[in-house]
Amino acid sequence: MKAIGILLAGGNNHGLGALSQKRAVGAMPVAGSFRAIDFALSNMSNSKVQKVGVFTQYNAGSLNTHLNSSKWWDFGRKQGGLFVFTPTITADNGFWYRGTADTIYQNLDFLKSSHEPYVIIASADCIYKLDYNKVLEYHIDKKADITVVVKDMPKDVSCERFGTVKMNEECRIEEFEEKPLVAKSNTISCGIYIIRRHQLIDMVERSAKEERYDFVRDILIRYKDMKHIYGYKIKDYWSNIATVEDYYRTNMDFLKPEIRNYFFKTYPEVFSKVADLPPAKYNSGSRVVNSLVASGCIINGTVENSVIFREAYIGNNCVIKNSIILNDVYIGDNTHIENCIVESRGTMRANSEYIGEDGIKIVVEKNDRYVM
Repeated sequence: MKAIGILLAGGNNHGLGALSQKRAVGAMPVAGSFRAIDFALSNMSNSKVQKVGVFTQYNAGSLNTHLNSSKWWDFGRKQGGLFVFTPTITADNGFWYRGTADTIYQNLDFLKSSHEPYVIIASADCIYKLDYNKVLEYHIDKKADITVVVKDMPKDVSCERFGTVKMNEECRIEEFEEKPLVAKSNTISCGIYIIRRHQLIDMVERSAKEERYDFVRDILIRYKDMKHIYGYKIKDYWSNIATVEDYYRTNMDFLKPEIRNYFFKTYPEVFSKVADLPPAKYNSGSRVVNSLVASGCIINGTVENSVIFREAYIGNNCVIKNSIILNDVYIGDNTHIENCIVESRGTMRANSEYIGEDGIKIVVEKNDRYVM
């Protein structure tokens, strides 16, 4: 494919509360065995994008570890590859990334040293499948300067936390508002863009000179009347995990057979770093209903409508309902957990109870791990 990829994975998201205190949003576990960034990386790989740069910053430790080998997404070629960039303090620059446009500006050498004519920009915190080749074909057919992937949201969804757009009959974007106080449209930007590489370099350099650092506000919105910016509308599944509620809902969506089959049983595949773990073990007396249980887990109790991530241990007589149990959690005997997200590497003492009564409860327990 004649495009390089950029994944923006450096933002600090306060909407996830305690869940993002020790990890980047792109490293958030999804669907039992995946990370959020796996979906965008898989889209890049399946679209035959050979060269991808991932720009990380906030709490990047676990994300960088996850990306330490490109082979899982098949980027380990002689041509191209997977490149991870973190903020670098130099004699000319003493700042961390000050915005999405500044992130690209501080890594312009990556763009300037490439030869592909187009750039695909995407975020690392969205769950979807998309063939970027179709978006690029649309971009070329429209003779667009920038193409924005958009989606019509259901009328009962609040769009105020997204960028909303209005398009004319030819799908040219006429209005673009970033996180409006009152949304005038239910068509949102999915945070995926295609732009010619030389044009992106020119726009980013001009923004930097004017001390403008945000890609949406200082490039898309600013140039919408001067440039031909078009919207490419998608109808398939797309979710952004920017809040605790969104994260919970997205994981619960994978309990629906149609969503699960769409992502994992239809071409193209979703790839992730493989963990060398034994299959889940269900001991005598365990009961699992409508749940995802990842490898390395040991189940002794009851699990209903829940997502259990890798290496979780669920003790005797435990009841887990409508909950997400992240990696390497130990749950002692006779524990009841309902409507909760349990943070990874936690230890729940025996005979405990955690119930989210007014919404989803985040449980962070760091007790000593011993049998009680």
